[in-house]
Amino acid sequence: MARRRNRGGLSDEDRALWAQVARSITPMAESQRRKIETPPPAPTPPAPAAAPAPRPLPPGFGIGRSTAPFPVHVAPVLSPAERLAEQPLQMDARTHRSLTRGKLRPDARLDLHGMTLSVAKAELTGFVLRAQAAGQRLVLVITGKGERGGDDRGPLPVRNGALRHEVPHWLAMAPLSRAVLQVVPAHVRHGGGGAYYVWLRRSRG
Repeated sequence: MARRRNRGGLSDEDRALWAQVARSITPMAESQRRKIETPPPAPTPPAPAAAPAPRPLPPGFGIGRSTAPFPVHVAPVLSPAERLAEQPLQMDARTHRSLTRGKLRPDARLDLHGMTLSVAKAELTGFVLRAQAAGQRLVLVITGKGERGGDDRGPLPVRNGALRHEVPHWLAMAPLSRAVLQVVPAHVRHGGGGAYYVWLRRSRG
């Protein structure tokens, strides 16, 4: 037998069942109903992190300034004559004054023009030791001024006039240092910047 439905589409049995269910339901409290009907507030976005404070620059640093803590000084390149002028005076002052004025005549001379460094060093060593053994006091060593006429301000390590730079070093090293008392740039009448006076110690033999 078919169930009779009313105008609302529910049968008498459905209506009775719904009424029974409705009686078993406890009405929701007003506060709880408001919580459901009122949507929760949107979460507040976190505040952006504060940028770190700039650290102070060390003393001496700054935009457009050098980062070197101390000034950089480049030692000037000294000429052979300037280096010799800084050496202490070992010989008699009056004789040295006459020597620098070109008033003394060398006892012997050695010309190193055209020689390689190794050959020139050997020739210089033999010449100085023989001169001292012979009792000579003043000898002249000619090195030449180099291709650019004695310009000592050229870039390193390439240097003009290698012999002119090396001869004073050789004279200051053993075995010649035991025979040499003073080295002085020659007067212009004896070669000027391309030659050296070598004042020898007295021979002990």
